[in-house]
Amino acid sequence: MVLAANANAAGSHVGEWRHPDAWERPAANLQNAVRLAQIAEAGKFDLLFLADGNGVRQLDKPDLFRATSPSDRPGVFEPVTLLSALSMVTRHIGLVATATTTYDEPFHIARRFASLDHLSGGRAGWNLVTTSNPEDALNFSHAEHVARDTRYERAGEFAEVVKGLWDSWDDDAFPQDKESGTFLLPEKVRALNHKGKHFQVRGPLNAPRPPQGHPLIFSAGQSEAGKDLSAQHADCVFAIEGNLANAQKLYADIKGRMLKFSRSEDEMRILAGVTIFVGETEEEADALFQQLEDLVSPAVGVDYLSKMLGRKMKDYPLDEPMPVFEEEHVGHTGIGKGILRLAYEEKLTVRETYKRILPQMGGNMFKGDAKKIADTMEEWFATRACDGFMIAAPVVPTGLERFIRLVVPELRRRGLFREEYEGSTLRENLGLARPARGG
Repeated sequence: MVLAANANAAGSHVGEWRHPDAWERPAANLQNAVRLAQIAEAGKFDLLFLADGNGVRQLDKPDLFRATSPSDRPGVFEPVTLLSALSMVTRHIGLVATATTTYDEPFHIARRFASLDHLSGGRAGWNLVTTSNPEDALNFSHAEHVARDTRYERAGEFAEVVKGLWDSWDDDAFPQDKESGTFLLPEKVRALNHKGKHFQVRGPLNAPRPPQGHPLIFSAGQSEAGKDLSAQHADCVFAIEGNLANAQKLYADIKGRMLKFSRSEDEMRILAGVTIFVGETEEEADALFQQLEDLVSPAVGVDYLSKMLGRKMKDYPLDEPMPVFEEEHVGHTGIGKGILRLAYEEKLTVRETYKRILPQMGGNMFKGDAKKIADTMEEWFATRACDGFMIAAPVVPTGLERFIRLVVPELRRRGLFREEYEGSTLRENLGLARPARGG
């Protein structure tokens, strides 16, 4: 079972940063980031994941903007810069960060993550996104957001260019032999000379081939285009589904698409996004859940629901059923669809819906004592709903520490999780093959 830690310093709940056990002053705090990485590594987690965006959001929602939702990240480090620092104080845990294909360039991304892979000794991963927030476009000299079809078309070509740049050099291209005067072998390099619809990139990359061959590519898109992009390029997928049956369908769907791209199912790991409330007893877990609920006002909750759906939910009565939306929207389509599906299936009101998603940002939530949590995780893993979990702690760092202290031993007792790291690279620890050059 793969375990990944969501490294958001503000936790996974809108009210988290206000909790007495939460870190003081979490904005752009390196010491907190170091401590969180070391906690996750001590628990033998596979990787640390840093989500990211390209702008300050929710300026039009003053209640939510003032309170700050975890996924808006108004005061954070650039993620690859932060992970480079964390690579110096960790030895085993994978280091994964988000970077957009819509408002960045393939050469920049290839160089950035190749560098992180070298600095960390083969522990880097790139979370490939197409940027879902329309307002980010305004920070990159665009009058409006790039259309969805164009974003995904560009992303596919972008990934091909990045992988081609990572393959610029043979693994043994840099002998650096003082006696012979041979620093590099010219016959071991090749220019990419890519000319496509969106990019023209000559190459080669000015970095040796990464230790992993290719740093791992992660993705989370759950639209049809997003699932195809994952099936073609992703080593890991973050899946967001609200229940077991839907997660099983998504797992089968994404893995089933891989064959048309000449890939086997074993070449990908699918991680279910989940917020975990665990206590010594179920009552303790319930108490923590209620403490956090009490820290969020209805105004903030409705603003948060509006953000997740990309719609102005203040226009709808709190205690009437969630409205039915027929048309597509520009924002968080995969997450938004999941939230609406949950609301319709369970006949939730607007208030009930925002209360359901506050702890898990539209994903899933497991709550209870260690045995109950482990039972649920084992069921999801054994029934092909996922290959592991992207775990968000409701309060940082105590939520992650509690999970490691209570749940990890139970998973080990069942033979579901490691005692020690198996390999030296992220690929090795996830059981994924190192790609051959050009492969």
